[in-house]
Amino acid sequence: MKQQRNTKQRKLVLDAVRARFDHPSADQIYLDVRTQDDNISRGTVYRNLNILFQTGEINQVKMPKSDRFESRLDKHYHLQCLECGELWDLPLDYNDDIDEQAAGKTGYIIHRHRTTFEGICPECQHKNTEQNE
Repeated sequence: MKQQRNTKQRKLVLDAVRARFDHPSADQIYLDVRTQDDNISRGTVYRNLNILFQTGEINQVKMPKSDRFESRLDKHYHLQCLECGELWDLPLDYNDDIDEQAAGKTGYIIHRHRTTFEGICPECQHKNTEQNE
Protein backbone atom coordinates (compact mmCIF):
# COMPACT_ATOMS: atom_id res chain seq x y z
CA MET A 1 0.00 0.00 0.00
CA LYS A 2 1.29 3.44 -0.84
CA GLN A 3 2.30 5.76 1.98
CA GLN A 4 -0.68 7.76 3.21
CA ARG A 5 -0.16 11.31 4.31
CA ASN A 6 -1.50 12.33 7.68
CA THR A 7 -4.28 14.85 7.53
CA LYS A 8 -6.14 16.89 10.11
CA GLN A 9 -9.25 14.83 9.41
CA ARG A 10 -7.39 11.53 9.86
CA LYS A 11 -6.03 12.73 13.20
CA LEU A 12 -9.55 13.70 14.32
CA VAL A 13 -10.83 10.23 13.37
CA LEU A 14 -7.93 8.48 15.11
CA ASP A 15 -8.39 10.60 18.24
CA ALA A 16 -12.12 9.80 18.26
CA VAL A 17 -11.45 6.05 18.11
CA ARG A 18 -8.79 6.28 20.82
CA ALA A 19 -11.12 8.27 23.10
CA ARG A 20 -13.70 5.47 23.22
CA PHE A 21 -13.57 1.99 24.70
CA ASP A 22 -17.01 0.80 23.64
CA HIS A 23 -16.13 -0.35 20.11
CA PRO A 24 -17.98 2.42 18.25
CA SER A 25 -19.45 2.04 14.78
CA ALA A 26 -18.37 4.26 11.90
CA ASP A 27 -21.53 6.33 12.40
CA GLN A 28 -20.71 6.87 16.08
CA ILE A 29 -17.19 7.98 15.15
CA TYR A 30 -18.65 10.30 12.51
CA LEU A 31 -20.91 11.94 15.12
CA ASP A 32 -17.96 12.33 17.52
CA VAL A 33 -15.74 13.88 14.84
CA ARG A 34 -18.53 16.26 13.77
CA THR A 35 -18.35 17.87 17.23
CA GLN A 36 -14.76 18.86 16.38
CA ASP A 37 -15.23 19.69 12.69
CA ASP A 38 -18.78 20.27 11.47
CA ASN A 39 -17.58 20.38 7.84
CA ILE A 40 -16.24 16.83 7.75
CA SER A 41 -18.26 14.44 5.60
CA ARG A 42 -19.39 10.93 6.45
CA GLY A 43 -17.39 9.66 3.45
CA THR A 44 -14.20 11.30 4.76
CA VAL A 45 -14.66 9.65 8.15
CA TYR A 46 -15.35 6.23 6.59
CA ARG A 47 -12.39 6.55 4.20
CA ASN A 48 -10.07 7.53 7.06
CA LEU A 49 -11.29 4.67 9.25
CA ASN A 50 -10.43 2.31 6.41
CA ILE A 51 -6.97 3.86 5.96
CA LEU A 52 -6.27 3.74 9.70
CA PHE A 53 -7.25 0.06 9.75
CA GLN A 54 -5.17 -0.74 6.65
CA THR A 55 -2.11 0.98 8.15
CA GLY A 56 -2.54 -0.89 11.45
CA GLU A 57 -3.29 2.14 13.61
CA ILE A 58 -6.73 0.87 14.67
CA ASN A 59 -8.54 -2.45 14.68
CA GLN A 60 -11.78 -3.21 12.85
CA VAL A 61 -14.13 -5.73 14.42
CA LYS A 62 -16.38 -7.32 11.79
CA MET A 63 -19.93 -7.58 13.08
CA PRO A 64 -23.15 -8.63 11.32
CA LYS A 65 -25.01 -5.30 11.50
CA SER A 66 -22.12 -2.83 11.41
CA ASP A 67 -18.38 -3.04 11.80
CA ARG A 68 -16.91 -1.61 14.98
CA PHE A 69 -13.56 0.03 15.63
CA GLU A 70 -11.09 0.10 18.49
CA SER A 71 -7.60 1.31 19.28
CA ARG A 72 -6.58 -1.94 20.99
CA LEU A 73 -4.26 -3.78 18.59
CA ASP A 74 -3.22 -6.91 20.48
CA LYS A 75 -4.81 -10.27 19.75
CA HIS A 76 -7.90 -10.63 21.91
CA TYR A 77 -11.48 -11.85 21.93
CA HIS A 78 -14.79 -10.01 22.07
CA LEU A 79 -18.10 -10.54 23.81
CA GLN A 80 -21.38 -9.17 22.42
CA CYS A 81 -24.77 -8.91 24.08
CA LEU A 82 -27.47 -10.28 21.80
CA GLU A 83 -30.06 -7.94 23.33
CA CYS A 84 -28.47 -4.49 23.64
CA GLY A 85 -25.71 -5.03 21.07
CA GLU A 86 -22.89 -3.84 23.33
CA LEU A 87 -19.46 -5.18 22.38
CA TRP A 88 -16.74 -5.69 24.98
CA ASP A 89 -13.20 -6.99 25.16
CA LEU A 90 -13.26 -10.42 26.77
CA PRO A 91 -10.72 -10.84 29.58
CA LEU A 92 -9.54 -14.21 28.29
CA ASP A 93 -6.02 -14.96 27.06
CA TYR A 94 -5.62 -15.39 23.32
CA ASN A 95 -5.01 -19.06 22.46
CA ASP A 96 -2.06 -19.32 20.04
CA ASP A 97 -2.47 -23.12 20.05
CA ILE A 98 -5.58 -22.78 17.89
CA ASP A 99 -3.54 -20.93 15.25
CA GLU A 100 -0.89 -23.67 15.29
CA GLN A 101 -3.51 -26.44 15.06
CA ALA A 102 -5.23 -24.74 12.12
CA ALA A 103 -1.89 -24.30 10.35
CA GLY A 104 -0.96 -27.93 10.95
CA LYS A 105 -4.24 -29.27 9.58
CA THR A 106 -4.49 -26.96 6.55
CA GLY A 107 -1.00 -25.93 5.49
CA TYR A 108 -2.02 -22.26 5.82
CA ILE A 109 0.23 -19.70 7.44
CA ILE A 110 -2.10 -18.49 10.18
CA HIS A 111 -1.66 -14.93 11.38
CA ARG A 112 -4.51 -14.89 13.90
CA HIS A 113 -8.06 -15.96 14.55
CA ARG A 114 -10.89 -13.70 15.62
CA THR A 115 -13.62 -14.88 17.95
CA THR A 116 -16.70 -13.11 19.28
CA PHE A 117 -18.67 -14.77 22.03
CA GLU A 118 -22.39 -14.01 22.07
CA GLY A 119 -24.68 -13.95 25.08
CA ILE A 120 -26.82 -11.76 27.31
CA CYS A 121 -25.00 -9.18 29.43
CA PRO A 122 -25.69 -8.91 33.18
CA GLU A 123 -27.56 -5.60 32.73
CA CYS A 124 -29.95 -7.10 30.16
CA GLN A 125 -30.37 -10.22 32.32
CA HIS A 126 -31.35 -7.94 35.21
CA LYS A 127 -33.84 -6.01 33.02
CA ASN A 128 -35.36 -9.29 31.82
CA THR A 129 -35.73 -10.54 35.39
CA GLU A 130 -37.48 -7.31 36.44
CA GLN A 131 -39.85 -7.51 33.46
CA ASN A 132 -40.79 -11.10 34.28
CA GLU A 133 -41.61 -10.37 37.91
